[in-house]
Amino acid sequence: MKASRLLSILMLLQARGRLTAGALAQAMEVSERTVLRDIDQLSAAGVPLWGERGRHGGFQLREGWSTQLTGMTEPEANALLLAGLPGPATELGLGAAAASARLKMVASLPGEWREQAERVGQRLHIDAVDWYRTQDAPRFLREAADAVWRARRIDVRYESWRGMTQRTLEPLGLVLKAGAWYLVARAVEMPTKGDGVRTYRLTSVMDLKVGAAFRRPKSFDLASTWRASAARFESELRSIEVRVRVSDRSMKWLANARIPYADQAGDEVTIRVESIKQGARQLLGFGDEIEVLAPPAMRERLAQQAGAVAALYRSA
Repeated sequence: MKASRLLSILMLLQARGRLTAGALAQAMEVSERTVLRDIDQLSAAGVPLWGERGRHGGFQLREGWSTQLTGMTEPEANALLLAGLPGPATELGLGAAAASARLKMVASLPGEWREQAERVGQRLHIDAVDWYRTQDAPRFLREAADAVWRARRIDVRYESWRGMTQRTLEPLGLVLKAGAWYLVARAVEMPTKGDGVRTYRLTSVMDLKVGAAFRRPKSFDLASTWRASAARFESELRSIEVRVRVSDRSMKWLANARIPYADQAGDEVTIRVESIKQGARQLLGFGDEIEVLAPPAMRERLAQQAGAVAALYRSA
């Protein structure tokens, strides 16, 4: 445990530069006194690090010095291998780099772990695209990724459901969700509530030009921002509640289609849809295994669509 902590302190200083004892203690979840003792032991072992007092002080390694990656545990090695999804890395232009990094990491492992690491890739494969769906192929994925890496503004022509718009964005992160790429960014010219951060589907970007650098907000956290955005999107998108009567077969179909439902009472459940038009199109696929009870507008829409389909095939 102590050796692992010493190595972690080295990795933190090597990756982030100067850090205070308080920052190291918070990252390691130990006391500042423990961090100071660890710093003394690293220094005594010949690690070239030094510290400065004062408001802008802290500990840092000698410029140009670095340690080799050692001390990795078996679960850490497996987790790192699983994190290197080759498909997304290739799409971002990092396929060769990812393969090279994986080879270097495997070569640095002890012999018994090297064999285990190879088995991970041979026995577990992750396919992030849903059934009967194709992978998104955004035209400007690599340009957007480069703007994220280098913190550069981008001018985009974006096609939303409201029509074509022009935006100047500060790109903060990329998210791959079920085979589709999304850009999390802040619109410069749009004064909005909160921090102004929004999500844009990259396949809807019709044109993109890279602009000037911008200052990335230090407090921004991509994972938490995406979770909040996804929850807000789902609640706003599926705003209409539909009460339906279901059969045993249609309950299985709902489960297979991963359509969430609530308030089950006997053979009745409530599902949420985007609109009357979209909901009717979705529910029509269940045939007579699902009966819409409410709202009346949904029943009317389904009757109209079912009648139109029947008329089409009668005429044929």
